[in-house]
Amino acid sequence: MLGTASRSVFLLFLIVLIFASSQYSNAYPLSTQNRWIIDEATGQRAKLVCGNWAGHLHAMIPEGLDRRPLKDIVAELVNRKFNCVRLTYAIYMWTRYGHAKVNATFAPFDAPEVLKGIAKNNPSVLTMTHVQVFDAVVHELGAQNVKVLLDNHVSDPKWCCHDDDENGFFHDRHFDPQEWIEGLTLAAKHFNRNHVVVAMSLRNELHGPRQNLHDWYRYMSQGAVAIHKANPNVLVVISGLNYDTELQFLKNKPLKIDLGKKK
Repeated sequence: MLGTASRSVFLLFLIVLIFASSQYSNAYPLSTQNRWIIDEATGQRAKLVCGNWAGHLHAMIPEGLDRRPLKDIVAELVNRKFNCVRLTYAIYMWTRYGHAKVNATFAPFDAPEVLKGIAKNNPSVLTMTHVQVFDAVVHELGAQNVKVLLDNHVSDPKWCCHDDDENGFFHDRHFDPQEWIEGLTLAAKHFNRNHVVVAMSLRNELHGPRQNLHDWYRYMSQGAVAIHKANPNVLVVISGLNYDTELQFLKNKPLKIDLGKKK
């Protein structure tokens, strides 16, 4: 049960991903013990320092691949003492555009300089599918000893956030709960047994006029269980209401989910 299990797979905290040490942790899988992230095998604390890498915008690929080679971007993260990346994605990338190729996605956009930049710095990306690009990025991060927290940022790929963006809360135009769970499941299955991806978040900064506790408890529970069923090795990160500033309601009513033990 969340909050009482000594080795819960459920990690509850605001989406603030800077931890107290830059020491690299090669531990996998990770778990939680009270407020600590631990290496399941040893019981020792695993310390992460995570930077954010946006991949949830219209192009549905991690930003910057038009500016620098992938290896150089990751090397810069390492040089800046990050050992973890919060890699964001859109649900529709998995549920609607998973087999679409990057060059086809760019076709409607007037972005010749971006295409030139990708062709120069990461030419293979143009003929990859979006999922293949994420695979390549995760692979390179792992090759340079950087872990990944895979973050569902939005459903419809676009900038986040404002209250009327229709991407903010369950049953918004672009936040169908069932498609959301489908996307989480596809992502979790895809990276199952991948030692680089150590955590997945359910959603970035819930917001908007539809917010309510009934749907929050209902769908956060369903999403967490769906991820754990598809990939029992990853930590599951939740977010609160009002742009992730409100979780105080859990004091009176904890989120009661039994996700089992990670072994």
